[in-house]
Amino acid sequence: MADRGVDVSALPKEVRDQLAELDLELSEGDITQKGYEKKRTKLLAPYFIHSPGKTHQLSSSNHAPPPSSSSRYRERRSRRTHRGGGTRDDRYRSDIHTEAVQAALAKHKEEKMALPMPTKRRSTYVQSPIQARTPPDSSSGSEDETSARRQSAVVAPPPSANSNLQSPDSWINRSVQGSSTSSSASSTLSHGEAKPQPQNMLAHSRIGNNAPPPDVTAGAPPSRGSRVDLPSNAVVRGMSRGQSRSSMMETADGVPVSSRVSTKIQQLLNTLKRPKRPPLSEFFTDDSEEIVEVPQPDPNTPKPEGRQIIPVKGEPLGVVSNWPPALQAALARWGATQGKSPALTALDITGRVLYTLTYGKLWSRSVKLAYTLLNKLGTKNEQILKPGDRVALVYPNSDPGMFWVSFYGCLLAEVIPVPIEVPLSRKDAGISQVGFLLGSCGVGLALTSEICLKGLPKTPTGEILQFKGWPRLKWVVTDSKYLTKPSKDWQPHIPTANTDPAYIEYKASKDSTVVGVAVSKVAMLTHCQALTQACNYCEGETLVNVLDFKKDMGLWHGVLTAVMNRIHTISVPYAVMKACPLSWVQRVHIHKARIALVKCRDLHWAMMAHRDQRDTSLASLRMLIVADGANPWSVSSCDAFLNVFQSHGLKPEVICPCATSPEAMTVAIRRPGVLGTPLPARAILSMGGLSHGVIRVNTEDKNSALTVQDVGHVMPGALMCIVKPDGPPQLCKTDEIGEIIINSRAGGTMYYNLPGVTKNTFEVIPVNANGVPIGEIPFVRSGLLGFVGPGSLIFVVGKIEGLLMVSGRRHNADDLVATALAVEPVKTVYRGRIAVFSVTVFYDERVVIVAEQRPDASEEDSFQWMSRVLQAIDSIHQVGLYCLALVPANTLPKTPLGGIHISDTKQFFLDGNLHPCNILMCPHTCVTNLPKPRQKQPVGVGPASVMVGNLVAGKRIAQAAGRDLGMIEDQDLVRKHQYLTEALHWRAQTDPDHVLYVLLNAKGVTVSTASCVQLHKRAEKIAAALTEKGSINTGENVVLLYPPGIDLIAAFYGCLYAGCVPVNVRPPHPQNLAATLPTVRMIIDVSKAACILTTQNLMRTLRSKEAAASVNIKTWPMIIDTDDLPRRRPPQIYKPPTAEMIAYLDFSVSTTGMLTGVKISHAAVSALCRSVKLQCELYSSRQIAICLDPYCGLGFVLWCLASVYSGHQSILIPPFELESCSSLWLSTLSQYRIRDTFCSYSVMELCIKGLGTQTDLLKARGVNLSCVRSCVVIAEERPRLALTHSFSKLFKDVGLSSRAVSTAFGSRVNLAICLQGTTGPDPCTVYVDMKSLRHDRLRLVERGAPQSLPLMESGKILPGVRVIIVNPETRGPLGDSHLGEIWVNSPHNASGYYTIYGEESLQADHFNTKLSFGDPQTLWARTGYLGFVKRTELLEASGDRHDALFVVGSLDETLELRGLRYHPTDIETSVSRAHRSIAESAVFTWTNLLVVVSELCGSEQDALDLVPLITNVVLEEHHLIVGVVVIVDPGVIPINSRGEKQRMHLRDSFLADQLDPIYVAYNM
Repeated sequence: MADRGVDVSALPKEVRDQLAELDLELSEGDITQKGYEKKRTKLLAPYFIHSPGKTHQLSSSNHAPPPSSSSRYRERRSRRTHRGGGTRDDRYRSDIHTEAVQAALAKHKEEKMALPMPTKRRSTYVQSPIQARTPPDSSSGSEDETSARRQSAVVAPPPSANSNLQSPDSWINRSVQGSSTSSSASSTLSHGEAKPQPQNMLAHSRIGNNAPPPDVTAGAPPSRGSRVDLPSNAVVRGMSRGQSRSSMMETADGVPVSSRVSTKIQQLLNTLKRPKRPPLSEFFTDDSEEIVEVPQPDPNTPKPEGRQIIPVKGEPLGVVSNWPPALQAALARWGATQGKSPALTALDITGRVLYTLTYGKLWSRSVKLAYTLLNKLGTKNEQILKPGDRVALVYPNSDPGMFWVSFYGCLLAEVIPVPIEVPLSRKDAGISQVGFLLGSCGVGLALTSEICLKGLPKTPTGEILQFKGWPRLKWVVTDSKYLTKPSKDWQPHIPTANTDPAYIEYKASKDSTVVGVAVSKVAMLTHCQALTQACNYCEGETLVNVLDFKKDMGLWHGVLTAVMNRIHTISVPYAVMKACPLSWVQRVHIHKARIALVKCRDLHWAMMAHRDQRDTSLASLRMLIVADGANPWSVSSCDAFLNVFQSHGLKPEVICPCATSPEAMTVAIRRPGVLGTPLPARAILSMGGLSHGVIRVNTEDKNSALTVQDVGHVMPGALMCIVKPDGPPQLCKTDEIGEIIINSRAGGTMYYNLPGVTKNTFEVIPVNANGVPIGEIPFVRSGLLGFVGPGSLIFVVGKIEGLLMVSGRRHNADDLVATALAVEPVKTVYRGRIAVFSVTVFYDERVVIVAEQRPDASEEDSFQWMSRVLQAIDSIHQVGLYCLALVPANTLPKTPLGGIHISDTKQFFLDGNLHPCNILMCPHTCVTNLPKPRQKQPVGVGPASVMVGNLVAGKRIAQAAGRDLGMIEDQDLVRKHQYLTEALHWRAQTDPDHVLYVLLNAKGVTVSTASCVQLHKRAEKIAAALTEKGSINTGENVVLLYPPGIDLIAAFYGCLYAGCVPVNVRPPHPQNLAATLPTVRMIIDVSKAACILTTQNLMRTLRSKEAAASVNIKTWPMIIDTDDLPRRRPPQIYKPPTAEMIAYLDFSVSTTGMLTGVKISHAAVSALCRSVKLQCELYSSRQIAICLDPYCGLGFVLWCLASVYSGHQSILIPPFELESCSSLWLSTLSQYRIRDTFCSYSVMELCIKGLGTQTDLLKARGVNLSCVRSCVVIAEERPRLALTHSFSKLFKDVGLSSRAVSTAFGSRVNLAICLQGTTGPDPCTVYVDMKSLRHDRLRLVERGAPQSLPLMESGKILPGVRVIIVNPETRGPLGDSHLGEIWVNSPHNASGYYTIYGEESLQADHFNTKLSFGDPQTLWARTGYLGFVKRTELLEASGDRHDALFVVGSLDETLELRGLRYHPTDIETSVSRAHRSIAESAVFTWTNLLVVVSELCGSEQDALDLVPLITNVVLEEHHLIVGVVVIVDPGVIPINSRGEKQRMHLRDSFLADQLDPIYVAYNM
């Protein structure tokens, strides 16, 4: 380091401070290592002890590092001369708070965790400037990258005392820079560079002597159409000694450490290892069935200790002799006596005077309007408006004059004005809620100006748009030229103020509904009188108003009280403030105004721009009313403004903050002070105390303090109490924060037309601690939270609608915004636009912060800012953030005056329409109320427990059986059918021309057929070729490589005739050889095949150049093409000596990516065919249609074996033909009047996607499916209920019976366990409780119950099959209320795994297992699937009650999380429902983290919307926290030929960083 020879402790203090600041910058990642060293050297240079001849040289950094946060801040303050795009949101400016936040962050620096930065694909950098990034191949970038790779190969070293070793955060920051430079190792591919292949990646993925697994992602990703069977990391079941599932897991975990994913996940795990704060004791207790919320109160919670509060009385409202009896009377008086006196001056957009309206003009125009409204709107005899009707006022903020005339015109006509904002488009924030307001007020007429009407959005025909949710409105233009002068004798009726509504003010509540607060005539008048008394208004004063004149303070002071006192109002519209922030100060100066009405933002903007003005004087002001002075963060704006403008004559005592709400109107206002009197005090409160609702002066931690200023005293004539904000309105204690409630004649009277809500707000009677009402008089809730301080001063600390109740503590949204803004947002946040709200997820509110990101903010800056906000809020407020999102600038919904529309933002967030460009979820820190992880009980179960009754919690042992596989009537047939070869031979002799197979093409045309004799002869030819050409010996394995068709069937029987063992393999996909050929190669190698039978086309493919790229083509076994073979017959047809000999090998890739081959004996083949024949009633005169892949399992049996055994005709439809003609299968069913058909889930999906909108077209073509009696889906998984339901529903219109669709179930150990036959009861559906299922228990619930999961029976158990449900650990039988492994006993069980080395242990375990007690004699095969048996109410043909088998999922696939068992498909179903853009999803675990991979079918800007929605839904429905969310392109999740997801393969690709994800979010 550069400080050799320097004693740091001896340096001057300012140098030591600068060094400390540098260290902070380095640790926060604000500066690179090089920049750090350079600056440090520069600082220490004067203090070096130079050794002669040695100079320190430092390479210059290629970009100047940014100055430190605090110095940057000072620099900016001195440099800024005008408002730039990055100004902070003025409401929350507070230097004290900024310092507090910086201190808290510095404190965090010691234990700072390196947070893993999300990974983004280049194309999704919506707005970060790409030019500014260093391209991956430039020297600096690649150097950075290699360093990142080098360092990521080691796990974070512990930070050591030695300063030469970098701390973990410095290397994480370095690797973060590196990773964003090449946004992901794989995404560099899209730029055409070679993919960096770390050397050790191959070493890890290679197992034994195997070739590396086929790389699915390097080539073109396989389209969903070409299903790929991918064995994961080439693990073959039973292939080499001891190579079991566990070794594969090690491989997956032993991912090359240089892959960036595993580094990131390691980082994530490091952040999760250390809890951010001690875990709360508020756990749910998990009483095994219900999750019960039992928050334990924390003994250290501060409790209120004061006495009960006494209501506070305002001064009496004085009576002044000349006060008018109604507000209209005041206008009439001034109009008549002071007609020339100015009432209103309006400014144009540049801040110049546009017009001045005198009291005379105001009066005459209002009278004209009143006359027009009452007499001239309808035809002669009908009056459209009657007194008491409601009318909308729609005027822009730039036109106060028209608004004044309309408002007073309505008052004079005694109709009730409802001022609303001008609608700009259909998509305005909250527009439909305004419709609700108009509807609830019964508004049918809208007044507006001509200019405004022209600007409203119109339909193409020129009519005004019908806005969403709005009632039909008639529009009336109120410009003078359209008004009629009243006749001489007409005078407006001005009664004395009474309790009828005068006007309705709109108010948007927290849940975004807009309601109308009705203000009565007497309340309006009394409020004006009270304001006049409190503010000491005098006749003829001048007032500058910057607020919105349609509502709130702008209306009360600037329109109503102003007219009562003949005040001259100067209205400064919002648009002027944007262009010239100083305009209001200039107006005060020019007009010598006595009163100004502003918000904090106006103070802040004026302060920012004040340098341009030297000679403004604010000495004339006697009152500067701060409308949002009740916001605790207003203090600093007021102070700063005073600081700047005191030299311009501003007196400290004129600043008057006030507190208001639409319901209670003005609650309190500070009276204008008298020169020399002491200024009111401030309260410095502890945020911790506030969060518990008590007032504590902050002493210990100055970082988490809140400084509040008073808002003066209660209004004249009012009575005020503080009550608890939730529950009954109980009076608070003196040191408790509560809601302010007011009793006064000058407040709102009701929510118009909403009596239910009105009662709770406008008619509150406070009660004491015993629940006894303290009086009769009703109070109004103000929605403000606060307390009464010394001297009866009122303090407000927040609003009810900004309140976030998290884990029983209250936090104020404004406070959180202030903290976020104090984390220097200048590089990141656009104009300080930050929204804070809470969403309810998993029984508690979670805090969400959304901010707009500056267009020029870099990825690193944003991430840095987000992680610092997390830390600051954690330190200062002791609350964890759930989600922090940055959206592009100007995209959040705006309120009419440009603020953020919070409720719409929240709705966008929940609907997934926010489109963030950066997101950080932290569920691990803030979700503290998860149920405790389950501790598994040790299982000690033995025969004794059966007697004692521990074992069977259900009523009976869970087992079931199909009917007996009895003798078939004709004994001859049975004998003939011992071997399929004999059956075919016999059929060729007895019924030679009977057609067994018909193969169709995409057009539905028969391509080829095979009668019994044709098939027999073709098989003979192939057998002869095998023995002659191939000189194959009996018992050798032969691979069949054919597309689906009759050639495959003939080759199969040819092998049997020659005495070989056929191994059926799916041919490689010609467009995707790189991914599909290695699997073919592997099966050929594993099965030690002596020969390959195939077609000429495929033979060419196997020997092509393309094939040579992915496998060694020189070592193929002999290849025989069977397209044109000579007419030869084998010397004899082979007959096996015993039926236990192997008939064929069935290879398949399981969902866990395991390649498994099982041996099927001749005896099993005939037993299986017989069982299927009985179940489906198959015989020679029957026709069935098969649309399945014929390569393994029951699909192969139905395609190749069943017809030869039973003699029925099979119509074969290759599934790939449906891709070019989706209606092929269904039209075939209709054309041939098929009663029984078999298909796969992928075929069903193709039909739904391809024909979803074309059922009418099918009808028109005459497709009719009423003939279909059973349509069976062949699968090895839990029935996909949603898919089969939507299929039945969709094709019901073309006659498909709802009872027709059912499923089958098979596994590796037994290819067909269940198959819905033609007879017997319909498959039943049950609803089980998911919470119990996670405990391996079963509780049936009603349909629609919360947390219920529908499961469909997997078909009827086949004849000859017995199943039992067994505990996989103890191997003891279970009761029927338990979930356990399905074990099967049947004559058609497979004989074992096909092994090379005779590895017997695996085989014995899976194929010949005995129960540990109960019935220790029977041999069972373990299916590896979890399920249960339920006795249903349905009856079998025999009259017994039917036992149904339900398959829940594969045991290998289940996820053990928090001691509970989860099935991936349940989590995936929830995830797929979370957002319309999620096409498909898959989940897996990695070191106890749940990883969710979702395919995005929408646009890439939706990608980040999915992250919170996925996290929410999994937390809500499964009580799990998602660790990593990966968003990928459609088709990335690998799927095997049966349409099942291969999650383990996906997991390996993810960990090896081969997915090229759109976005990876690491949830903290």
